[in-house]
Parts: sequence; structure tokens; C-alpha cells
Amino acid sequence: MFRGILLTKTADAFGAAVADLDERDLPDADVLLRVEYSTLNFKDALAITNRSPVVRRWPMVAGIDGAGVVEASAHPAWKPGDHAILTGWGVGETHWGCLAQKARLNGDWLVPLPAGMTTREAMAIGTAGYTAMLCVLALEDQGVGPSSGDVLVTGAAGGVGSVAVALLGHLGYRVVASTGRPSEAGEHLRALGAQDVVDRAELGQPGKPLQKERWAGVVDAVGSVTLANACAQTRHRGVVTACGLAQGMDFPATVAPFILRGVRLIGIDSVLSPPAERHRAWGRLATDLDRSALARMTTEVPLTAAIAQAADLLAGRVRGRCVVDVNG
Repeated sequence: MFRGILLTKTADAFGAAVADLDERDLPDADVLLRVEYSTLNFKDALAITNRSPVVRRWPMVAGIDGAGVVEASAHPAWKPGDHAILTGWGVGETHWGCLAQKARLNGDWLVPLPAGMTTREAMAIGTAGYTAMLCVLALEDQGVGPSSGDVLVTGAAGGVGSVAVALLGHLGYRVVASTGRPSEAGEHLRALGAQDVVDRAELGQPGKPLQKERWAGVVDAVGSVTLANACAQTRHRGVVTACGLAQGMDFPATVAPFILRGVRLIGIDSVLSPPAERHRAWGRLATDLDRSALARMTTEVPLTAAIAQAADLLAGRVRGRCVVDVNG
């Protein structure tokens, strides 16, 4: 037996509770992972609170991320004792997830834990930090470097935004952080690497199709009107990476920034990103993310507190990243 957060749904009721689970009920896959740490991402919080149709198979063990030690393996790339990271691939949505002490997973989904990184640090990064790294790599690949000009990070006090600020600041970019909590989070974001902090209200209301050119690059975790305004304010040939929908899934924009300024809008998909991309991103996270900055943005809760923490995350009461000790 092992413990995990079990989500259940019937025609009459939804339930989320820490439950005792039987290893025999785990889904078929070729690697059994003894999970040491998981994390709470925005998607996890939506699933645990039943705020969005994230889960597509019931019952479901929550948790789209996990890190731990291989306990058993029929996969040629993995042997007992190996340390591995899991992010995405529909885990916690269609396949039992990692907010649990054990998970049975497809070995092709796993990434080796980088040398010098702990499983706790890997989950302090999690899907949110991995997504932030994909955004930074996309900016680099499109030619946006530290000398290009200001880079805007929206939703900067959240999980993706906090890691993006820390990565970009460490790499020498001039970062402008947008948050709905400037008075509370401003000092924290400057410590992570932001040079300026602006209120999200500046971007959160409808604006003109083309606005004053401000940004060489953008990491947007918010979507909706904020993303439309960020595009409208991006400089000629600038790059906008879109990876989130905290404000909404809509995109009330025009083609003006794209056909008059050559702005490039790049969607970032972390769930099904291919193995080579995952290895590249985790390698860069191991070298380019300041561990002291990661520690400053991270809180830890035991598995028994994760359900309440999910509600706090959606209510905006959680700053940065949240690690879950599944054995706590």
C-alpha cells in the first residue's frame, strides 16, 4: 500500500482526498518509480479543485510531475536505483500521477536527474520551471539575447514567471516583471533578477492594436488581453512566447503586430515536448538556474496539505514554486 491524492467523480459528486492505494491498481507501464517529491503546478491546482476539466479519466491520482528513484524497470534505459524526473505526458490527466508515493510510468517519458541536482530541486523546478526554460530557449533560438533590449515576464510572481525571471536575470537580460502583487512581490522579484516591476493592470485591460514599442522579448504565462497587449508593445522583429492562460484562453488581438512589425509569436508546449528538447532544457536548468534563487522562490508542504495548498494557489496566495513531500 502507498498514499496518494485520489480524485474521484460521479454524476453527483467530486472528491479529492489523500487515500491508501494498492500497487496492483497502478496502470500498466514499464518503470515503477518510488516518488520522493512532487509539486503543485497551476494545472494540478485546477484538477484538485475541479475548477477545469483537466482530468479525463476517473478515478485519477493527481500530479503531473514527480521525481524519485526507480524501484523496478522493464525498460532498457532504466535500472533500479536510477534517479529520474517526470513532467507532462498526460500524467495526472489520463494516466495516474505523481502526487503519490509510487507511480508506474513509461520509461520513454522519464529524464535522468542531472548531476548535482536533488529530486527536491527538480520538483522546485517542475513543469513550471521547465516551461520557463523552454521559453528562454525559444527567445535565444530566435536571436533575442541580453543586448536585444527589455524582456517582459507576465505572471511573474507565479511558478513559470518566477523561474523565468531568475533564468533571464542570471543570463544577463534586463527583465521587467509584471505582477498583480507589485507591493508584496516587488522586492522578491528584484532579488530574483528583475530590474523593474510593473502592475499587471498596465497590461490587463484592452488596448490599441499597436502600442509603443517596448519589449525585445516576452515570456507570457497569462494569455487573454495581457498577451494581446504584450504583442502590441513588442518591438520590430521581437519575439513573444506564450505558455499560460492565467487570465484566460482567449486572445483578443489583431494581426497588426505580426504583419507591420514582424513580431513572432511562439507557442510553448511542455506536455508533449520531445525527449531531445527535454534533455536540452534540463541540462540548461542544471547550469543556468541559480540554486539560491530557486530556494528563495520555493515553499514545501507535506502531501496531507497539498489539497488546501492547491486552493491557495488558485486564489493567488502562493508565490513562486511549491514542492510536495509525498512522504510527509
